[in-house]
Amino acid sequence: MTQPGGPAAELEYVNADTSKRFLEVNDLTVHFPTEDGLVKSVDGVSFGIQPGQTLAIVGESGSGKSVTMQAVMGLHRGSRARMTGQVWLDGVEMLGANDETVRRSRGSTMSMIFQDPLSALHPYYSIGNQISEGYLVHNKVGRKAARARTIEMLDRVGIPNAARRVDQYPHEFSGGMRQRAMIAMALINNPKLLIADEPTTALDVTVQAQILELMKDLQRDFGSAIVMITHDLGVVADIADDVLVMYGGRAVETGTSKDVFKDAGHPYTWGLLNSMPRLDRERSDRLDPIPGTPPSLINLPTGCSFHPRCGFIETVNNNDLCKREMPDLYPVTAAHHSRCFLVNQGQLATALRTPSMEGRS
Repeated sequence: MTQPGGPAAELEYVNADTSKRFLEVNDLTVHFPTEDGLVKSVDGVSFGIQPGQTLAIVGESGSGKSVTMQAVMGLHRGSRARMTGQVWLDGVEMLGANDETVRRSRGSTMSMIFQDPLSALHPYYSIGNQISEGYLVHNKVGRKAARARTIEMLDRVGIPNAARRVDQYPHEFSGGMRQRAMIAMALINNPKLLIADEPTTALDVTVQAQILELMKDLQRDFGSAIVMITHDLGVVADIADDVLVMYGGRAVETGTSKDVFKDAGHPYTWGLLNSMPRLDRERSDRLDPIPGTPPSLINLPTGCSFHPRCGFIETVNNNDLCKREMPDLYPVTAAHHSRCFLVNQGQLATALRTPSMEGRS
């Protein structure tokens, strides 16, 4: 297995000096045996992030986004999951670490905001008790000090009358306030890595904007690295430095947010971009959704997993290639990679001139 900073086929899209990255994921696989077959939820994913940066992991439901970061958090321990690869967090390899090491890191060094705060918060305990619990576990303080810290964090994330609302229960909070409480819980121990799993999915647009602005403010204050799991490219454009696009359990495109939005190099990314409304152009046609459905992770297509839904197979020289072989992550530029034979064969420009891509950029 590779050491931090060692060779890894899919790590070229970021800084070459990988030894200084706070989080380094090398060739991570997460498979789940089931009665129907082996579910290949994550298959050889690699990436890294440094403090103060934001990485967005993008893709449809079932692409492997959440499973990847749950593996980083150690949440698959005790399950039937088969995991290989490496997860280096602040110099410690977490997949091979003992349970106590992972437990100490979870909630202090790294923390996670879950997708549905109503499900993540226990209905029988007050908001204050649930937030202060993590502070008591990781700090040698009494309940009075933990309560004061909890009120401080609730106030920090914009909960009005925090000293009174600390004793209320999740059902007494609105959706946006519950999400703010989850952020307070995640940040109470000043973690260096914050994982946000679809943190704005169930919120209206106004509250969504407030939550994203809050996360950016808190990142500036705490210097945390943020991994944002999302399918919303609007969120990505607003908050991310780098982007990892996943499909069928694999990384299909990696690069800076600017590169991926301006010069996307994979047909799947083009599909995601074309399926969103644009404010910088006149609306004249219907949105162009990606045809078909995501693949079964038990029976993935041969070759490129995206080929059954791809409209550019005929642009590739020897178009059976997409059906037979899985492409590597090829460089579009030094910091931008795409898992597509169009890149390897120099056919990106040809694909972008096809009628279906006219007016995309």
